[in-house]
Amino acid sequence: MCSPVRVRGDLPRRADLVIIGGGVVGAATAFFASRAGLKPLLVEARPALCTLTTPRATGAFRLQFDNREELEMVRESVDLFLDFREVTGQDDYDLGVRQQGYLWLTTREDRVERQRRLVGQQHGWGLTDVELLSGDEVRRRFPYVGPGVIQGRFRAADGFLDTVQLTLGLAEASNAEVVLGTPVTEVRVRRGKLRAIVSRDTAVSTRRAVVACGPLSGLVAGVAGVDLPIKALRRQKLVMPVVPEVPQDAPMTIDEDTGTHWRPAMAGAWLLCTDPKTLPSPPSWDVPADRDFGLELLDPTSPVAAARIVPFWREVWERGESNWYVEAGQYAMTPDHRPLIGPTKVEGLYVNTGYSGHGIMGSPAGSRILVDVLTGRLRADENPFRVDRQFVEREVDLL
Repeated sequence: MCSPVRVRGDLPRRADLVIIGGGVVGAATAFFASRAGLKPLLVEARPALCTLTTPRATGAFRLQFDNREELEMVRESVDLFLDFREVTGQDDYDLGVRQQGYLWLTTREDRVERQRRLVGQQHGWGLTDVELLSGDEVRRRFPYVGPGVIQGRFRAADGFLDTVQLTLGLAEASNAEVVLGTPVTEVRVRRGKLRAIVSRDTAVSTRRAVVACGPLSGLVAGVAGVDLPIKALRRQKLVMPVVPEVPQDAPMTIDEDTGTHWRPAMAGAWLLCTDPKTLPSPPSWDVPADRDFGLELLDPTSPVAAARIVPFWREVWERGESNWYVEAGQYAMTPDHRPLIGPTKVEGLYVNTGYSGHGIMGSPAGSRILVDVLTGRLRADENPFRVDRQFVEREVDLL
């Protein structure tokens, strides 16, 4: 793999713009900052870019949202994904985009009407390629789906991509300088204005910095006296490298009743489940994985078993497939599950975080918004994701 950016061994004395965090959000921020004529310095606490939450993500994108703001934001990101090499001007990194769709399934009568209303809304927002399918039509097109499913909604243009390639491609295209192994230990503020960021005993004088370090963003902003409405939520992924039963052309397949979902990956699948009862946990570099999570998704007697709507997962369980493991990361959650993008109470200190599980698909467009706010191209009241907005709690959507 190519070196993504110009890595330097030490911090400079001054910087035009400091971006704290070397995951996908930090890389996207650097890319759009560079396009706006700024000279970004990307500071990452770990010894390499893209090694914390970004590579733990599902690596998927969709436009099937329940609100127009996120739909439009992700639509802009998807345009970048589909024309990645042309937009970034680099050809070292390939996203490997596979538009295999998102298929949401239900076995419950009360959710049938909810799906109908949502698809009607999406059509009204211009997303007219979302299909509402009867249970029989679902099984005709996706024969692996079980008889209990009574309805589904499907959009064929949703899909998957490589999150590491996305991050490194954006970082390379930004032409940013990168300093690795450099945790920010102090943010110097004088008279309410940002003056410098400090790593251990080295200070970088700057008047502009962006906190873009996912679930750790609250800790970093807190060093500057900024209290962000953000919590870290553990998110686990069951990795099964080889599962012959999984159709490799299958869409993301979601049990909308339980939150369990899976997608083809490698020669097998990744399986996940969204439990709205999961409690926040302290932000961490080392999030413990629970092997029992894998058993909950594979054991057909579990209420969240993948076999509940897709029978071949019972076969996987019965033949005793043991080649699997669980990875864990954290989501940066906000009260309304939408990102925090824009200035804080400290003049010159901005945040780009809190994507609540939608960081891969939202960060390119969100970073463009952040840079437009920072450069004055977008007024604060035109930014629906500003930090000081009124939060209205919504139903959890962690897919």
